Amino acid sequence: MEKVKYIFGILILFFFQDVFSNTTLFSENDPNKIVEEMIIEINRIQKNYNTEYGILHDKLLEINKKISSEITTDQKVDFIIKKDFIKSEIENLKVNTNTDISKIRYIKGLQIIKILYEKVLSLDHHFASVRTFTEINKISNPNQYPEFEKIKELITKKKDKKTGFDISSILGSNPYISVISTFTNLLVSGLSKEEKDVELQKIDCLLDFTMRMQNDLNTIYFETAFLQSSNQTIKNNLEVLFKEYTKPIGYSLGLEECRNEDDWDAVSNKLSAYIEGMKKSPPQKQLKLQIDIEFPIDRLIQFVTQYNDFINEGGKFYQKFNTILNSYENQKQCETKLPIEYKKMKEDIAVAVEKFNVAYKPVEINGSKMKEILYGINEFD
Repeated sequence: MEKVKYIFGILILFFFQDVFSNTTLFSENDPNKIVEEMIIEINRIQKNYNTEYGILHDKLLEINKKISSEITTDQKVDFIIKKDFIKSEIENLKVNTNTDISKIRYIKGLQIIKILYEKVLSLDHHFASVRTFTEINKISNPNQYPEFEKIKELITKKKDKKTGFDISSILGSNPYISVISTFTNLLVSGLSKEEKDVELQKIDCLLDFTMRMQNDLNTIYFETAFLQSSNQTIKNNLEVLFKEYTKPIGYSLGLEECRNEDDWDAVSNKLSAYIEGMKKSPPQKQLKLQIDIEFPIDRLIQFVTQYNDFINEGGKFYQKFNTILNSYENQKQCETKLPIEYKKMKEDIAVAVEKFNVAYKPVEINGSKMKEILYGINEFD
C-alpha cells in the first residue's frame, strides 16, 4: 500500500509540474487543443483515482468478509477500525481527486478567458475598420460624385433664368432634393434633347445606385455601430469576469493590464501558490478552497453563453448586410460604373461573414461537452 502511494505521489508531482508550468499555461492559442488537453488531463486524474480506489475497495471487501466470518470480538473490533480507516482514505481520495479536477478546469478556464479576450479585441479592431459614416455617405450621396457635380454646373450655366430656380445650400446637401432640383432644371435648360440624353447616360447608374441603396447603406452603418457597442459591453464583462476569476488566487491586476504587461507568469505563480496551499490543507479546508475556484468557473460558462449569443447575432447581421449589398437590381448593367468603395465593402462583408462563422466563434466551448467538462457533471459518486 505504501509503495502504491509513493508511486502515485511521484506521478502526481510530475503531472502538476507539467500542467502548471508557465510555458504550457498561457502559450496555447488553439481552443480546440485546450479542450483536448483538458479531457486528457482529467482522464489521467480519473485513471489514477480508479487505480487507488480499486486497491482500497478490494481491501474493504476483504475486511467485510473477515468481519462476517466467525472471529473473536476483539478481532472484529480491529477489523472495524481498519474498515473505518479505509473508508476515510477513500473519502480523502475523492476530495483530493475532485480538487485536482477543479484545478484543471480552473486553468483551462483561464486559458479560455485569454483567448476570448483576444477574439473580442480582434472584433473591436474589425468594427473600427468598417466604413465610417463619412465613407458610407460618400458612396450613397450623389452630391459626392464628381460626375454629378459637373452636370449640375453645366445645367446651372444652361438653365432658363425665367423658369429655372436655385435652392439653398442646406437643401442642396439633401441628396433627394438635389436630384429633383437637378432634373427639374435639366428639363427647362437650354440643352438639346441629344445633349440631355448624353448627360443622363453619364449619371444614370450613379443616380440609380445612390437612390436605391442609400437607406440600406445607412442601415449597415448604424447596425455596425450597434454591434460595436455590444462588443464593448462584452469586453467590459470579460474584464469584470477576469477580476472575479483571479480574485480567489490573490491576483490583483485587471485583464487589460495583464495582457499589456504580459503578466501571465505572475498569474501562474499565484495559481501555483494557491494549489500548494490546497495540497497542504486538511480535507475540509480543501473543499472550501475548491468551492472558491469553482464559483468563477460557473460565471465563465455564463459569459461563454453571452459571447456565443453575441457572435451568433453578429453573424446574422453580417449575413443580412451581405444580402443587402447583393440585392442591387442593376448590378450587372452598372458594374463598370459602380464606385470602388461599394465593391470593397462587399468584399469586407463577405470576409466578415466568414470570420463570424469561424474565427470569432469559439466552437470548442459551445454545447454540452464543455459544460460537462467545466461543471464536472461526471463527478465521482
